[in-house]
Amino acid sequence: MRLDRRAADAVVWLLLLTMPFWLTWIGGYTALGTRVVVLALAAMSLNFLLGFTGVLSFGHAAYFGLGVYGLGLTIKYLVPSSLAGMAVGVIVGTLAAMIIGALIVRLRGIYFAMVTIAFGQVFYFIAYRWNGVTGGDDGLSGWRRLPVDLGFARIDILNSDYALYYWSLFWFAIAVLIMAALLRSPFGRTLLAIRENERRARFLGIPIDRHIWISWTISCLFVSLAGTLYALLNNFADPHDLRWDQSGDFVIMAVLGGMRNFWGPLIGAAIYVVLQDYISSQTENWMSFIGLLFVLVVMFFPRGLLGVLRRRAAP
Repeated sequence: MRLDRRAADAVVWLLLLTMPFWLTWIGGYTALGTRVVVLALAAMSLNFLLGFTGVLSFGHAAYFGLGVYGLGLTIKYLVPSSLAGMAVGVIVGTLAAMIIGALIVRLRGIYFAMVTIAFGQVFYFIAYRWNGVTGGDDGLSGWRRLPVDLGFARIDILNSDYALYYWSLFWFAIAVLIMAALLRSPFGRTLLAIRENERRARFLGIPIDRHIWISWTISCLFVSLAGTLYALLNNFADPHDLRWDQSGDFVIMAVLGGMRNFWGPLIGAAIYVVLQDYISSQTENWMSFIGLLFVLVVMFFPRGLLGVLRRRAAP
């Protein structure tokens, strides 16, 4: 089983490392691959909380959007540096998540999910109404990603789609490896215990609220990182990036691929992004088709597509 898992991991990383080359053979383009990687990171970050801790959030778009705006505002008003913008976006998103998480961590179920929406909409309306700083409904423009100067090397993510893809994949790899290590650690096993039976875990003396708060903070840290990469990809910050339905997209990606599978959200993000790109070029009602697919998966494949494949592959 462990050998099969390592082989699957190797296949995933090989496909990701070579995506800019084989994607064009099937009619895609490099920026589409970058979008898959970035949104997969967002979906996997949410799944760290949803799939492995058992806590549903519909407010992750708030921290994704804080990453987007943190980077854009930094480059436009403070420091013309993509790396500095990423740092600010991640720090702002993580600090906001730490504070809000401390306020809501005692809630459970639908109450937790609804409060995350409420706090997320607060950030959305700030971005939507603060025209003088954020650009309001028109979004934050007048800035662009800049080449990354590491001192010993310069990465031209401005003019090279390949450079931007591998820059995004680099941060995706760091985030994914950290999440994998955490889930294999005693802390990760504790999160699984909370997911499976919170009452039993509490009887064992596990500080439930503290572990959920830490899981929430880690999840929001990585979704903020995804937001900064999304801003670099688009050269634009849109209030929609903070809105609750963006959080719904992350949930859809996780469910499509399989919530309790580590690579499930990556599969779900790839399906979602590619279908969105193709169907939206054919019709304006593309969301209806995505919604129908989501309903069918929930009804007939509740474990997600990767869960179904694993079940069929099992002896």
